[in-house]
Amino acid sequence: MKNSRRKFLSSISMLAASSAIPLHAFDFGSSKKLKIALVGTGIRGITFWGKRLITEYSNIIEFVGLSDINSSRLAYAKKYIGVECPVFIDFKKMVTDVQPDLIIVTTKDSTHHKFIIQGLNMGCDVLTEKPLTVDETKCQAILDAEKKSDKSLIVGFNYRWSPYATKVKELLMEKTIGDLVSVDFSWYLNTYHGASYFRRWHGEMKSSGSLWVHKSTHHFDLLNWWIDSEPSEVFAYGDLEFYGKNGPFRGDNCRTCKHSDSCDFYWDITKDEFMKELYVNHEHEDGYIRDNCLFRKDIDIYDKMSAQVKYANNTTLNYSLTTYSPFEGWRVAFNGTKGRIEASQDIPYNMSKTISEAEKHSNEMDQTSKNELSSESIIVHKLWKEYETIEVPMEKKGHGGGDKRLQDKIFKTSDMEDPFGRTAGIRDGAMSILIGIGARRSIEQKKLIKISELTNLQPQVKR
Repeated sequence: MKNSRRKFLSSISMLAASSAIPLHAFDFGSSKKLKIALVGTGIRGITFWGKRLITEYSNIIEFVGLSDINSSRLAYAKKYIGVECPVFIDFKKMVTDVQPDLIIVTTKDSTHHKFIIQGLNMGCDVLTEKPLTVDETKCQAILDAEKKSDKSLIVGFNYRWSPYATKVKELLMEKTIGDLVSVDFSWYLNTYHGASYFRRWHGEMKSSGSLWVHKSTHHFDLLNWWIDSEPSEVFAYGDLEFYGKNGPFRGDNCRTCKHSDSCDFYWDITKDEFMKELYVNHEHEDGYIRDNCLFRKDIDIYDKMSAQVKYANNTTLNYSLTTYSPFEGWRVAFNGTKGRIEASQDIPYNMSKTISEAEKHSNEMDQTSKNELSSESIIVHKLWKEYETIEVPMEKKGHGGGDKRLQDKIFKTSDMEDPFGRTAGIRDGAMSILIGIGARRSIEQKKLIKISELTNLQPQVKR
């Protein structure tokens, strides 16, 4: 037990190590098991950072508290995760009463800073879901709090850990195409997954900071890691042209809408037993409606986004996000001084075997089913030579296999060296959101935004 615990502490120190801010190793005291408290009992909290931890690591961790503003959902979360710990509406009371070693934050994006800062100030280490926060002011407050604290903060990025993303990193590290010059990256959200953001609080700027922050933080973290540098400037365009006020009709929510027979986006949440038990059965307490109308006028985020980013190492990035594509997937191309790498995932006409668009997101989030193995290609084309196709074994469950690898690194294999530098610290979390925050500011102010002007972090070339 002590050896497993020692490995865990070591891994957390590694996760924090990529920050340029002075960090201290996590110190979880002398208890035999790591004492965890979770705040925010939505889907990501109770599945990936809840039930999966109990299923896979119960020999070295224990939940000592759950917190949420919704007492009804708290009771369900406790049953679903399978724990016997006390539950709390008051976050500070939970921390005071149960004295956790580690707080995991999976609340609404706009409240991440509140629980991160309070947790650090109360003497706890903190792990937060992405994004770190939603604007530059809250980001700076988190950076300041972490620096003053004798505790540490990490951001739970998972995309870096998928075998496919890792293979791309390996090729770039090996200088397969020479020195990197520019990158083109496009992400496509389909009309199932993409639409889901606009049904929820994510569709409102005050809660999510827009998809520039909530969703694109994943993409920007991948790109920062692949490019091996930090962003220095961003210029962006964005608009709301499909969802929200642009809809042909609207209602209160799908369940009560008189247009259910004619709306292509109609979704009956009551037919999904898990979503009904997690959200519908508890909405009477906090008013959180999970199946809001996609065309409600409160939606004020962008559904069309593109940006140009310049990095500290002079690499340039062209980025776009589409939120109502007929398919879900992504493409990236790296241009170097000796050639080009092209990579993509889930592009239907490039695949020998596909699944329905409706299934894609549920498969990505699935933490329980057995992974079906497949493969996808990476194209390497060197100057004056024929292109080469590299087949990479793929997993579809748990974000391409990234979820389990991230947690396994923390809990099981922390003593193994990682040549790809996949561990991500607070600085990585900050730099990923600062691109999105800068893009949002660029659209609002119609000008180029310098990343160094948003917080006190100065962009660096990592190597």
